[in-house]
Amino acid sequence: MSLAAASAPQIDFAGLSPVIALLAGGVAVLLAGLLPAERVRAAVPALALASLGAALALTVWQFGERKAIVSGALVVDDLAMLLNIVFVVAAAAAVLLSLRGEAVEQAGAGEHHAMLLSAVAGMSLLAGAQNTVTLFLGLELLSIALYVLCATELRRAGSLEAGLKYLVVGSVGSATLLYGLALIYGATGATDFAAIARALDGELASNPLALTGIALAMGGLAFKASIAPFHQWTPDVYEGAPTPVTAFMSVATKAAAFGVLLRFFDVALIEASVTWAPALAALATISILVGNVGALGQSSLKRMLAWSSVAQAGYLLAGVVVASRVGVQATVFYLIAYLVMTLAAFAVVVARERQSGRGDDISSLEGLGASHPWLAWAMTLAMLSLAGIPATAGFVGKFYLIEAAVAGSYSWLAIVIVVGSMISLGYYLPVVARMWLTEEPRSAGARATSRPAIAGGAPEADPRPAGAETVALAVLFGAATLLLGILPSPLMDLTRGAGRALGLL
Repeated sequence: MSLAAASAPQIDFAGLSPVIALLAGGVAVLLAGLLPAERVRAAVPALALASLGAALALTVWQFGERKAIVSGALVVDDLAMLLNIVFVVAAAAAVLLSLRGEAVEQAGAGEHHAMLLSAVAGMSLLAGAQNTVTLFLGLELLSIALYVLCATELRRAGSLEAGLKYLVVGSVGSATLLYGLALIYGATGATDFAAIARALDGELASNPLALTGIALAMGGLAFKASIAPFHQWTPDVYEGAPTPVTAFMSVATKAAAFGVLLRFFDVALIEASVTWAPALAALATISILVGNVGALGQSSLKRMLAWSSVAQAGYLLAGVVVASRVGVQATVFYLIAYLVMTLAAFAVVVARERQSGRGDDISSLEGLGASHPWLAWAMTLAMLSLAGIPATAGFVGKFYLIEAAVAGSYSWLAIVIVVGSMISLGYYLPVVARMWLTEEPRSAGARATSRPAIAGGAPEADPRPAGAETVALAVLFGAATLLLGILPSPLMDLTRGAGRALGLL
């Protein structure tokens, strides 16, 4: 054996196995979508689900490990693995919600699902990033795929507009982040998170170059996480994108963004926390207030959930601000709670878009309690959980975030979370009232065929079946929302490992 071969770094294929499964699955579904046989193309969603299943199994296999791979650029730990599970579950839900959707037909099944798997691979890299180069690589891999996915309903102007807006605004966010990372490198001479932390341990933490880089990086990541005042793209993009893609973005992209926020600020920049923590707390306050006030009076369910996601980002930011083990645990718990309650809501939105023919307008929920009680119960649980009503996953998640904020000497931020939750009742409860206290109009289908689409200018499609898979997802995630609110202890036990992963007190 030669000296070069003996000294070559060993690649940890076990640690990289979930990413390898996703990228290999992306190539496989892309090639399968190009085959002429109709039966083969019809099997593309099943192949995508198989790839996600393999990634999930490999993630569970690596659970409990703690190791650095790829020369320390990535880390395998409980935090990364828990976030991987969130990404995979969200992607699998998006595949099932897209089965009867127009986006897959118009863009091509292979292309659509390949972009989805590529986005999940980018998120997986981002969740385990321990280096600013890996951070930016993962961020761009997921962002470019999402730019395309937002515009996959090629015959609807609203979808193309959403893709273009997301591309332009996302590019600005990426450029801002990259400039900030470059300034941090210029100040510290390092790209590794641990090396940056060591360099900032001293007078360098107040260096103007380093502080400017931190501010720009904060703004760039705030774009990706839909944190106000960097949220302007969110309502338009959420409304214009295909609803299954919106559901995936609202959950998985936020989880990836907060995963990297936790690692970057609570590891790389921990020595400068005295400077950035008050700034993040101010952003959290602005996001909670702007998001909740903006959601009031919205008639589009997707726009309402978009504004709601801005407020939810503010709640989640409280766990990053305190820079403690309890804060990390609370953030990860709430991300998983946000997964189940948001996917339950979006599954109902997808079902009603197809059944009522009225798009995502709130009027599509009229009489749902009488006509489709299972969907109504799922939406009710999702709305109550997002509002933080007791016995739901959202209540437990907010309770832990408030506890972390108080323990971290940010009691005023805990009060802001409570006030924001009270404001949110003004737009969550009317959704519940529409389902249970109104009757479905008899002429709904006739009106739908002549009504212009909200974002696209083309008439809405005729009513059609929602699909058993969509109803099943709504019921499943609705039940999970209730279960996590009643029995949160098993999930809290899992999040303790995520809290220990960053080495915080």
